[in-house]
Amino acid sequence: MNKVQAVIFDWAGTTVDFGSFAPTTIFVEAFKQAFDFEISLNEARGPMGMGKWDHIRTLGNDPVISERWTERFGMPMTDAQVTEIYNTFMPLQIEKVKQPEHASLIPGAKHTLEFLRENEIKVGSCSGYPRPVMDALVVAANQMGYQPDCVVASDDLEAGSRPGPWMALQNVIELGINNVAHCVKVDDAIPGIDEGLNAGMWTVGLALSGNEAGFTLDEFLQASEDEISQARERAGNKMRAANAHYVIDTIADLPSVITDINRRIADGERP
Repeated sequence: MNKVQAVIFDWAGTTVDFGSFAPTTIFVEAFKQAFDFEISLNEARGPMGMGKWDHIRTLGNDPVISERWTERFGMPMTDAQVTEIYNTFMPLQIEKVKQPEHASLIPGAKHTLEFLRENEIKVGSCSGYPRPVMDALVVAANQMGYQPDCVVASDDLEAGSRPGPWMALQNVIELGINNVAHCVKVDDAIPGIDEGLNAGMWTVGLALSGNEAGFTLDEFLQASEDEISQARERAGNKMRAANAHYVIDTIADLPSVITDINRRIADGERP
């Protein structure tokens, strides 16, 4: 098969949950509930795409957050405190992803998924969400009409999660793909782009539907052309700096990218 065999999608901000708000808001809430400590929504977005314990650990290591934390508690955040925040995060996140606005498909996703099926391209997926959260989200998304062929969670594999290649490669194994260079990784956050590159896949960054732009769906639909252009440039620059092969607005724009990758594969190119 001298063409794309599989597309491996991220979840929040890529296929569901426009703006990737389910995880972001819960990080803010978990810090508040566990230690009465405030972080901003923008700060919470910083390491998005990583496994959630690692995400919290990275936030704790952030110089600005760490300075506030140390001033408040007299020492830097410990791993035990990270775990306490994570344990607070988990039940909140499970309930959050069940809500329709966080499990609904991003506009244009249905058409793109139909395009992939019509072209006999398998649909894989992986996420920074741990397995208990993924199990809840998979059920909720299935009710909304989304059922990928493979789902890998951030804590499924002993090797770890993003930015390593392991979740993407587990999709290759479970989907029975015989050439990673015929796979496409699609993500709205930089760790997910790194994951795809580290796995030897073509990578597609999403500039407007996810973490980097941070629009709600209503904000996106009501934004001016200038606001959209600025968000597209800001997010696109980050994606290109991370060496994404393609940068598009949302999953709705993916079919033309698949067509171009098929051309490049036929010409003998590799990611």
